[in-house]
Amino acid sequence: MRFSDIPEIAKLSTPEKILLIEDLWDSIALDESSVPVPESHRDELDNRLKSYQANPGNLLSLEELQERIERRK
Repeated sequence: MRFSDIPEIAKLSTPEKILLIEDLWDSIALDESSVPVPESHRDELDNRLKSYQANPGNLLSLEELQERIERRK
């Protein structure tokens, strides 16, 4: 289905479209099993968990993370 399949959507205001998207997303989230997770994502999560388990104290504080993000800007 495409945006153009439902012409009424084009008539909605931006805030109304956002609310519609939120409602759609919420309806998808109700049945998590219907959304497949790629194997590459599972592998990445496994790698991150192993890394954390190997060095549980090697984490950034929120402030450190924010500083890194600011430096990249």
